[in-house]
Amino acid sequence: MDHFPDSLLSGYRSFKAGRFTEQSDRYRALAEKGQQPECLVIACCDSRAIPETIFDAAPGEIFVVRNVANMVPPYRPDGELHGTSAALEFAVQALKVRHILVMGHGRCGGIQAALDPGEEPLSPGDFIGSWMDMLKPAIAEIDSDETTGADDPHTKLERISVKRSIQNLRTFPCVKILEDKGRLSLHGAWFDIAEGELWVLDPATERFEMVPA
Repeated sequence: MDHFPDSLLSGYRSFKAGRFTEQSDRYRALAEKGQQPECLVIACCDSRAIPETIFDAAPGEIFVVRNVANMVPPYRPDGELHGTSAALEFAVQALKVRHILVMGHGRCGGIQAALDPGEEPLSPGDFIGSWMDMLKPAIAEIDSDETTGADDPHTKLERISVKRSIQNLRTFPCVKILEDKGRLSLHGAWFDIAEGELWVLDPATERFEMVPA
């Protein structure tokens, strides 16, 4: 196995001897009965903001979808490939989750790319350049939005993006119908990597509030 990363092999062995052994009954039950997570978390690919770690989740507790800058595209059944939309549809219609959380985070590289699209190695022709184009309307709101609880443009856009993704969630018929029936709740949050703080979006005020430790 010389070709395989040593850090991954070491991590696997630690997992197998530790957490897997300690929770072997849970893993077997999940394998036999399937998963029934209550919450779908849409998070960023960033290796520093791991939902399962942040929420201390056990196996099978949360269904996680990760992409660049934790964005939800609008409903667009055009026959193209839509990984996030497909995972969302599966979570809502097959797993029947009761909560969807869009979780942004501090120092997001995707958000930085949206603010400075000319920086190397990104360009408008790259996949990430096209993906981050979804945030162009949000960038225009940075100066006028006073609900983010932040001063710097980077953090403001990270939080505005969360709110826009929640708006896009409601363009999906399966989400809107269940939310209107009270069978599905939508949530927003933002995680500070440096301080370990979690800020939650208040749906009534549209403001982010820090969760007391």
